[in-house]
Amino acid sequence: MRITYITAGAGGMYCGSCIRDNALAARLTAAGHEVLLLPLYTPLLTDEDNVSSERIFYDGISVYLEEWVPLFRHTPWLLDRLWESPQLIRAVAGRAVQTEPETLGDLTVSVLEGTNGRQSKEIDKLVHWLRGQPRPDVVDISNSMLIALARPLKEALGAPVCCTLQGEDIFLSRLGKAHRDRCVELIAKHAQYVDRFVAVSDYCAERMCRFLGIPGAKIDVTPLGISVDGLENSARPERNGLTIGHFGRVAPEKGLHVLCEAYRRLRESGRIEQGSIKVAGYLSPGHRSYLDSIMDQAREWGLDGEVSYHGKLDRAQKLAFLGSLDMLAVPAVYDDPKGLPLLEAMACGVPVIVPRRGTYTEFVERTGGGVLVQPDDVGALEAALERLAADREHREELGRQGAAGVREHYTAEVMAERAVDVYRKVV
Repeated sequence: MRITYITAGAGGMYCGSCIRDNALAARLTAAGHEVLLLPLYTPLLTDEDNVSSERIFYDGISVYLEEWVPLFRHTPWLLDRLWESPQLIRAVAGRAVQTEPETLGDLTVSVLEGTNGRQSKEIDKLVHWLRGQPRPDVVDISNSMLIALARPLKEALGAPVCCTLQGEDIFLSRLGKAHRDRCVELIAKHAQYVDRFVAVSDYCAERMCRFLGIPGAKIDVTPLGISVDGLENSARPERNGLTIGHFGRVAPEKGLHVLCEAYRRLRESGRIEQGSIKVAGYLSPGHRSYLDSIMDQAREWGLDGEVSYHGKLDRAQKLAFLGSLDMLAVPAVYDDPKGLPLLEAMACGVPVIVPRRGTYTEFVERTGGGVLVQPDDVGALEAALERLAADREHREELGRQGAAGVREHYTAEVMAERAVDVYRKVV
């Protein structure tokens, strides 16, 4: 099967959607399918072999110029190539580019207006280039905020179109009401040109069905999958003290402050005599002050040196980081639609403690690799940490179950098989 998969780059951030889309394309290719993984906005950043095309459409520079300077909506394509260089886009993406939804309402609406929007020239470029490539059997668009591409691609290529749902409601919910309502209206309008929607989890399917008004009968679930190469469930040596990990974007919604408060209570009461919290993941410039405040608070509590930040990790660093943990705790204060770090931790035999919300619930219930606690309840998290800290055998049993469960339900191979099942429905 020949598949054109259109995804969205996330600048200098290791993005769960980028990692998932790249892993899917790589596994489909390994299974004998011909896959063109085409990035929009910026190049993909992934900690595995990057299988995406070097060609970038809807490049972030052009999109912004066309939004704010009318002249650039009409410049010749040849002139546009001056700022469409992947090297230039990478350089700009590595800087502090504003990506907060609260400031991007007009731009988001314009992109969703498609051929009637200020970036319509970018659609023409994409369609023109794809017409010169081998015709795909199916096109998959990586999220519903790109759904305005569905009609022009279907008409130009004569191929069915799928649209993946990966939790775009998080971004859309943070727009102002007028912008949010308009975006949902536009997505619903373009949905008629999508043959199937592909949700990355049961939670995501239900949530996006309600949020966007997509008929449930038109949504299939292709569960998230990860490459388990190198993710070994190795025996953990006896250590002095307990090492708790927090892995993922460093942002308030991921609940690092909640974890630190629960840890403080356990340390001050002597229920954990010696321990540490190791934090890793992408830190945006806008959230630097959040992490600094947590570090300052730890020093005030007399826990200086027990909370440490280890930066954005490549794959080798990630494997070493996960191998150093006794457990992973991500007490998110929102309904996370993905949560790839949980799968990676469980694949390494690291038990997880997470709130019963979002995709976390089905991860833990399906794999048996962790403990679910009441959301937004520091006391419940504190109790779960204390129980696992005191019971090494239970931690090891959860680790074994999690490693086996991920390999049964959440590998890239399983994800690719389910995706092909969906594509065959529409081809």
